[in-house]
Amino acid sequence: MKTTLDLNDALLTQAKTLAAQQRTSLTRLIEEGLELRLRAQQVPAKPVRLPVYRGKGGLAAGLTGLSNKALLDAADEDA
Repeated sequence: MKTTLDLNDALLTQAKTLAAQQRTSLTRLIEEGLELRLRAQQVPAKPVRLPVYRGKGGLAAGLTGLSNKALLDAADEDA
């Protein structure tokens, strides 16, 4: 199937050079790149299990936990 692409001139020059170095066609180089990109999209991400803290005690005295700024400021004070 024929398709027209509007490519950046520098990118096209690099692609032509690489195709010549690898003794392949520009079409084949573009096909390989698309195959790699599409294959990477199809790999499902593994589910991530996040740890859950079940400790007691809560926040330090004076912190409400309602403000990220207050929590960050308190963390900076401990450093």
